[in-house]
Amino acid sequence: MKASRIIAVTFFLLTLSEVVVSEGEEYASVRTTKVGVATTAANGQRLSYLDTDRPEVTALIVEIPPGGETGWHLHNVPVYAYMIAGTIIVEMGDGKSYRFKKGEAVFEVRATPHNGRNTGRKWAKMLVFYTGEEGRPNTTRIEKPANR
Repeated sequence: MKASRIIAVTFFLLTLSEVVVSEGEEYASVRTTKVGVATTAANGQRLSYLDTDRPEVTALIVEIPPGGETGWHLHNVPVYAYMIAGTIIVEMGDGKSYRFKKGEAVFEVRATPHNGRNTGRKWAKMLVFYTGEEGRPNTTRIEKPANR
């Protein structure tokens, strides 16, 4: 199974709603909480997987200080995140924006200009999974779109 599909299946299993797994004593105390399920990013873009024979998954903790931002960029690969702390506003190149806060799943847009900003008073912290390909960049920095 390709790495991106393995991550997707794992993410799905981790997001099952309040299920107690009790098959075998070693799993008797395991709980899962559904964080989110999506077929699209916040802007309606359909989620998709890479078709590659060279899968590579990168997991990062991304921290943005109060008043900080990621800078305009786009993702060349599917990206999924979980907000550990704080709140971010993601501005899209078309002028729309989306808010994500602690405890929420983020299903990122692909090949679409965006910028993440922390407008709060606390650090924003995310666990991010890039389901990419060896030798292919996960993120490309871009100039601020003309209409922004």
